[in-house]
Amino acid sequence: MEKMVELGGSASPSVGIGSRYSDLKKSFKFALRSLLTASSKEEFDKVFPKFDNAQRECLYHLFIQVITSLHENIEGEFEAVCCETQVGATLDAVEQLVEEQDLDPLFSDKSNIMDVAHNLSSEKKNEIQYLTRMLQLAEEHNDRMHTRLELLREGRQDLSGASDTVEKLQLRSRNLDYGTYSSNGIHET
Repeated sequence: MEKMVELGGSASPSVGIGSRYSDLKKSFKFALRSLLTASSKEEFDKVFPKFDNAQRECLYHLFIQVITSLHENIEGEFEAVCCETQVGATLDAVEQLVEEQDLDPLFSDKSNIMDVAHNLSSEKKNEIQYLTRMLQLAEEHNDRMHTRLELLREGRQDLSGASDTVEKLQLRSRNLDYGTYSSNGIHET
């Protein structure tokens, strides 16, 4: 499946020529040509009106050489970058995956990118709402726990006085019980 491309006289196996890669190269060359198109001789002569015909002719030929050289250098650099980054092989792999998916009857449910983006956006919004609600619940829980803690602290201070009273009552109760035991004859010392 891998095809060879001639670059500067040497074959490069890393760059395949699939339809996507050849389309990319054609599009690049078309864009390059439209950007770096040599102007007509008449237009060029209008730019340099103070030069004589021989000088304008010499400048125009120099201009054409520069444009031609620029085309070749840019195209060569484009090819080198494509080889270095293995664009052809990557595009071939993409093309193969697309063909496999087109042949796969289970993959016939093609989804629209906008639908996928909308669904993803909706899911993310729902997740944000859920997490926001969970955060609110956690904050409410923390507030309740803080309130309880304050109440327990206040209650502990109140209970310290109450615990003295309870101890006195327990002591009095023991004294009464001791007296009851001794009067019944059950427990005497």
